Amino acid sequence: MSIALILIDIQNDYFKNGKCELFNTEKTAENAKKILILFRKNNLPIIHVQHISMSSTASFFLPDTYGSKINKIVLPFENEEIIIKHTPDSFFQTRLQSCLDEKNIDKLVICGMMSHMCIDTSVRTAKKLGYDITLISDACTTKNLFWDDKEINAETVHQVFMASLQNSFADIKNTDIFLSNYCK
Repeated sequence: MSIALILIDIQNDYFKNGKCELFNTEKTAENAKKILILFRKNNLPIIHVQHISMSSTASFFLPDTYGSKINKIVLPFENEEIIIKHTPDSFFQTRLQSCLDEKNIDKLVICGMMSHMCIDTSVRTAKKLGYDITLISDACTTKNLFWDDKEINAETVHQVFMASLQNSFADIKNTDIFLSNYCK
């Protein structure tokens, strides 16, 4: 079984003073970095997914902006793949699946942003495509949402999406558990 790390949308606009600031991004990115270091140390495939908004109504991840760049905490090395996407689904009209196929990857470890949008959509598509998925819960984050005139805090949104993906779509682990199990 061949494994790859996929880091989804860990981009500047999601961080403090960005155009779409999320909850607890620094800690989330630091956890993703721990997984990234493990994959680098073991010379395993790493794929960064970068969202570039092409819609005329987009307010963040605009082309050629600081906000659309991958954050320095998980900045790609030159030999690491970068897949550009324009929708929440990392597989839709991108070369992600062909890249994974070329490397004979069948197991994915996924980290990134936003839990309720791009993480959820990409994990569900990956499962439909037959990948075995481990999702690192504390290396993902989201933001407060509003529904029916009520605010739902980011922690609750995140927990609901992790719970809904657990078992049916992914094996959900936190960073420390993943690292301790991987290093055994």
